[in-house]
Amino acid sequence: MLARTMGAGAGAESPLPVAAPVEEDAPSRLAAHAELLQACIAGHALQTVFQPILDLRHGAVYGYEALSRGPAGSVAEAPLDLFALARRYGLGAELEHAAVECAVERFSRLGADAKLFVNFSPAVLAAGGQDRGSLLDLLRRHGLAPKQIVIELTEYGDIRDSAKAWEELIRCRHSGFAVAIDDLGEGFASLRLWSELRPEYVKIDKHFVRDIHRDAIKLQMARAIQQIAHVTGTSVVAEGLENEPDFQTIRDLGIRHGQGYLIGRPQAQPDPAPAELWRRLSEAPVASFPVAASSVNRVSARRLMREVSPAAPEDTNDLVYERFEADPDLQMIPVVRDGAPLGVINRFTLIDRFARQYRREVFGKKPCTVFMNDQPLVVEAEDSIHQLSYALAGGSHRALVDGFIVVEGGRYAGVGTAQDLIREMTELQIAAARYANPLTLLPGNVPIAEHVERLLGRGSRFVACYCDLDNFKPYNDVFGYQRGDEAIQLTAHVLAESCDPRIDFLGHVGGDDFVVVFQSEDWDARCSRILAQFGERSAALFTAEDRERGGFLAEDRQGNERQFPLLSLSIGAVPVEPGTYDSHSAIATASTEAKRLAKRQAGNSVFVERRRFPASSVRPAGDAS
Repeated sequence: MLARTMGAGAGAESPLPVAAPVEEDAPSRLAAHAELLQACIAGHALQTVFQPILDLRHGAVYGYEALSRGPAGSVAEAPLDLFALARRYGLGAELEHAAVECAVERFSRLGADAKLFVNFSPAVLAAGGQDRGSLLDLLRRHGLAPKQIVIELTEYGDIRDSAKAWEELIRCRHSGFAVAIDDLGEGFASLRLWSELRPEYVKIDKHFVRDIHRDAIKLQMARAIQQIAHVTGTSVVAEGLENEPDFQTIRDLGIRHGQGYLIGRPQAQPDPAPAELWRRLSEAPVASFPVAASSVNRVSARRLMREVSPAAPEDTNDLVYERFEADPDLQMIPVVRDGAPLGVINRFTLIDRFARQYRREVFGKKPCTVFMNDQPLVVEAEDSIHQLSYALAGGSHRALVDGFIVVEGGRYAGVGTAQDLIREMTELQIAAARYANPLTLLPGNVPIAEHVERLLGRGSRFVACYCDLDNFKPYNDVFGYQRGDEAIQLTAHVLAESCDPRIDFLGHVGGDDFVVVFQSEDWDARCSRILAQFGERSAALFTAEDRERGGFLAEDRQGNERQFPLLSLSIGAVPVEPGTYDSHSAIATASTEAKRLAKRQAGNSVFVERRRFPASSVRPAGDAS
């Protein structure tokens, strides 16, 4: 991959070919540029700086991105100017080779226990096939292993059009290198490359990170990227973190890595892990940002549906190709026989196949099913977009590119795309943006009240449950805010797992207080399951010593140290029949009193308020009667 310098070494000063100069360049300027570039490519004048990439979960430096600079004070000091000048004189690939060598050599001097992210373009990858062992040799000479290197793809829009570049990339991965897609979000090519390559990392372009804490659209895009990454096993790196609210928002979305001036500027000798910064940001209040509204369960796939005339399975590839040529906005054509969907043909897949030599001559007259995806994602028109998003994320990666087919009673009705889904969910989230809990991504007080009032207005039967942690304040005082946040997030997960997202509503009042509005008939069994699950999983929040003695030591309100019981969960449940309560406020008062009575019981317990019906009862965890 680095065939240019492997023979003479990085410091060799052999003459370099220079492409014909641009006419307006004076001879003296051309000579100066050629001399500067030659010095950079030989390694004498090229600077390498390293910008840290932080693990947002633990505050440790996970890796460094290597960045190249020209000589200080020169016309090529800035990296964009440096590489633009090299490309102008036909030396772009040579300069990239030199940059990789310098990055590896200088990174080895740091002795850092971290990953090295190195930028590669398709041109350099394509050239690498001529001397594939050179990069491995370079790493061996400097005591590095392929598993420490992340190939960061830049300017990758045409990488699939270069067979050499693609083959070399696959070979590098087989040798142990990881791959990152840079600047995700700049165009469709990055999403398509993600679905085909399945990289270990994707880096969100800084445009979508800057001011994300107050931009609902950027937030939704980042959340969608994180959801896809979770399904595909990819780690996300958020670039451009420059202020604390953005940092906190990215962290609470669950994004694993961050990079930006707030964490560290590019330096030849980067600072060690920013422990003080991490401690301050971890303990700071979290910025508020919008979350998905419960209304996603009330919007169906029908709203996303586009009517596209299907192709018949006997239609030729030429005929389908002509339809794509006639309509630039047409992204996919379903293939249908007698109303039953058989598959889908993607615009880019067909055009890519026809672009290869003799492919159209060979396949143009053949049936369109030759290039059809015969396992498309098919959804019913009345499926909620919540169900659709899970099906899209959990299905074949091709669905992200090909889209989905909408049917009514099994018969073809239309098509939709992943972009349509993201756009619709973004609009719903903007509508709910004013009221959200930032830690758990659950609806807050106002959406809870609106939901209960809506049920009361319809005369629905439901059960309002007020959930609260016992001994949370002393736990927070002893273990710290970060562990306290973990306890709250664990509670949210346990509650969510026992809710039916189609009909039940989960909200976060604030702190360690939650509200669940059950419409599920088996709400009683769900409450028992919640208590059992919390009792089992909350043990991980304590040390082995605390678990053995059944409590933890903390100061009481009088400043005396005493033992408090382990965290437990109390639930105050209020069954609501039509006509028994006239407002959300009345139900809130009743559920608060029920929760207070539940907290009188030791351990995990639920109190069911039945004073408007039969006598009330207290039931400890595990008693389902």
